[in-house]
Amino acid sequence: MAIAAVEVTALSKSFHARRKALDDVSLRIAPGEMVALIGASGSGKSTLLRHLSGFVAAEQGDIAIFGRTVQRNGRISSEVRAIRSDLGFVFQQFNLVGRLPVITNVLTGALFRMPLWRSLLMRFGVAETQSALDALASVGLREQAWQRASTLSGGQQQRVALARTLVQKARIILADEPIASLDPESARNVMDILARMNREGGQTVLVSLHQVEMALRYCPRTIALNGGRVVYDGPSSALTPAMLRELYGTAVDELFASPEPLPHLALAA
Repeated sequence: MAIAAVEVTALSKSFHARRKALDDVSLRIAPGEMVALIGASGSGKSTLLRHLSGFVAAEQGDIAIFGRTVQRNGRISSEVRAIRSDLGFVFQQFNLVGRLPVITNVLTGALFRMPLWRSLLMRFGVAETQSALDALASVGLREQAWQRASTLSGGQQQRVALARTLVQKARIILADEPIASLDPESARNVMDILARMNREGGQTVLVSLHQVEMALRYCPRTIALNGGRVVYDGPSSALTPAMLRELYGTAVDELFASPEPLPHLALAA
């Protein structure tokens, strides 16, 4: 069997004594897949993504990225920093330094590959700067390279965050609700870029979404969480209104936040 880009085995995590944030989660994502992670608020989507990157330790279970152990039975690997160089994490709130130029924010993606002294001094070479300019051009922001990041719109800032993962040369992109705070046009632009990175660059993409419509439009496969458990893992095209209502009950309304629902997914009252 080929090595998985992401492999999770029996992962469990509790933040409160009576409720598990993750409950025996197992999944496998092949290199080059584009997968949506859906679920209502509190379903465990963000918690799972943070475990994958080694930001949080589980109570039990294993995680491997391209065959390298991130954590095993509650212990984070000593190699986690090196493994993170393969992971581009895109946050809902962009995670940019607003007072710094756009290009500097993008160049931080190169820090994983730089010697410690250069990373501490933020000393970037000509080749790295050109790589950042190329990445900005690929997301349509070459002309904004020297602006302060805080002057950009929300959609533009999220595109800067995606350019940063290109400079990082991340093989996997973990995107945690990247379009939740964006207007519809900006949301489509961000999802278009993610899809292009997957299609043309071969990056594996796991994107957490509230909107089922976006999962259907962009991701061939969907993993659905509810109460910290995987309740569906399969083709996005097989998600029907009846199935979603059965999985989520009244909370299903949260999954249709987009102002442009796909006609065949309109839910009956």
